[in-house]
Amino acid sequence: MKKSAFLLATFLSFSLSGWAQTERLHQIHQNIQSVFYEPSTGLYKETNDTAHNEKPHSYLWPLCALVQAANEMEVLEPRASYLQPVLHTIQQYYNANPPAPGYQAYVTKEMTDTRFYDDNQWIAIACLDAYKRNKQPSYLKTAELIYKFMLTGYNQRGGGGIYWKEDDKTTKNTCSNGPGILIALQFYKLRKDPKDLQTALELYRWTNQQLQAPSGVYYDAVKLPSMKIDSAIYTYNTGTMLQSNVLLYELTKDQTYLKEAKRVAEAAKNHFYRNHKFPGNYWFNVVLLRGYVELFEVDKDPQYLRLFAKDAERIWKEEKDQQHLVGPRPWKSLIDQAAMLEMYARLEALKGKI
Repeated sequence: MKKSAFLLATFLSFSLSGWAQTERLHQIHQNIQSVFYEPSTGLYKETNDTAHNEKPHSYLWPLCALVQAANEMEVLEPRASYLQPVLHTIQQYYNANPPAPGYQAYVTKEMTDTRFYDDNQWIAIACLDAYKRNKQPSYLKTAELIYKFMLTGYNQRGGGGIYWKEDDKTTKNTCSNGPGILIALQFYKLRKDPKDLQTALELYRWTNQQLQAPSGVYYDAVKLPSMKIDSAIYTYNTGTMLQSNVLLYELTKDQTYLKEAKRVAEAAKNHFYRNHKFPGNYWFNVVLLRGYVELFEVDKDPQYLRLFAKDAERIWKEEKDQQHLVGPRPWKSLIDQAAMLEMYARLEALKGKI
């Protein structure tokens, strides 16, 4: 093959590859809107099978995945509006009850429900990411509201830490403390208030002391008042703590945090990446990916990100139905579509780097 023909073929190959990835993202987003979205109410269904829908509409948790996915789509398409419609839906979960406003687990007009600290935190993280991109005051306002609500769940029972949900004082979880660290650090980065850094460090030390396994990954929760550990280990818990270590390094320049981030990163790979794939919960895995992306921005080592890219391709090949709905089960869920939308968008943003 002549050199010019080879270069043309190579160019077309890359172009078609990029086109295919863009089409994949738009296909998933279109499926979310056509299969799960209910235009008459502005709400979503949790799955595409009524037999698996506990309630008429989705709980807040899948929207916590969708709001971050929407942000990552706007990273790729800055002029598009993916995020605002999701935040508009999330407003239907708003609950202004004392001690501070926040978002409850289910649609407010349909019932009064508990408020999970981690559900709220995921929304704040997405809003802070969006604010960093475009400086829209409404995103910062939402994050500030959630930050205040989050801190109402913090006390010294068990030595510190944030509860998992507002009406349950028996458990403090990695999933409500890892994201809390990330929010506090993002606010410290924005306004340089030492109180934000102090909050982050208190949560960081408590979580490491109470919930980190010797290998470097993280247990799920500590039960109160017994202080018994729930030793389940999920990708997303390790993901938030990996990302926390990298952010702490970036903000303080203390090499200890970077060294710990690398230890946690290797521990997570050894624990979770088995038989050439990550565990079956897509959304848990994409939160772990966030930590690895943060580490890559510092050390430029693509080894871990390549594992996610391989697994993401496997999922598209093996765990997709004829409608291009993804998921390991015959019925498909909103949270799985949102998780893979974020996964593919993040990997697309890294194209050419890994």
